[in-house]
Amino acid sequence: EGVYPDGAMLPSVRAFAADQGANPLTVAKAYQQFQLDGLVEVQRGVGMFVARGAAEKLRRSERETFLRREWPAIARRIERLGISPAELLNEA
Repeated sequence: EGVYPDGAMLPSVRAFAADQGANPLTVAKAYQQFQLDGLVEVQRGVGMFVARGAAEKLRRSERETFLRREWPAIARRIERLGISPAELLNEA
């Protein structure tokens, strides 16, 4: 949800885990995945920072996942229920 803007320094693994009541190993794995996904950049000896464009990259990824995995089931249900596009727009 954009808690950390581009360029923001992330809390250390220990600090984040303590603040959120999470297992430090879980946080470390998540940080590593963020790095592999290009969402953060590591500056050795300084810390981990949100990469430029990370929010947009994450949004695109989530959009693709939604359209590929979730939308087909939603579209089938809409069709089964006989809901028209106009009805959907009026309810939004």
